[in-house]
Amino acid sequence: MGMSGGGDKGGRVAMSEINVTPLVDVMLVLLIIFMVTAPMMQQGLEIELPETESTGVETNDEPFVLVIKKDRKIFAGESELKMKSISELSEKLSAIFETRKNKQVYLQADKSVDYGYVAQAIGEIRSAGIFSIGLITIPKTGN
Repeated sequence: MGMSGGGDKGGRVAMSEINVTPLVDVMLVLLIIFMVTAPMMQQGLEIELPETESTGVETNDEPFVLVIKKDRKIFAGESELKMKSISELSEKLSAIFETRKNKQVYLQADKSVDYGYVAQAIGEIRSAGIFSIGLITIPKTGN
């Protein structure tokens, strides 16, 4: 006359819970893989930026970064702008910004590039019809 707690005839009860242990194991392995590979994925151009005391600027759109390296080669993001002289920069930027809604350029110049060349680049950017120009620097460390 014993009472059973329900279930099927073998006394087994069907489990309605999902075993999350394998899912957690897989997620932890993926997390470790991403933590190890993330620092290796950072790429960029080798330039030394000048240091300033100002803070960064918030933007909503993807910024257009123009990079001037030590050897005066100009890059738009990762790709080099092939030019015979800096006077061609205005034409190239006009073509690039023809379809862009955000007409803003961030200029990132190596600190060893002379001021005159950077000023020339700014003049060419302005002659392309882009008047919102930001200079990228790094914050000063120490006093």
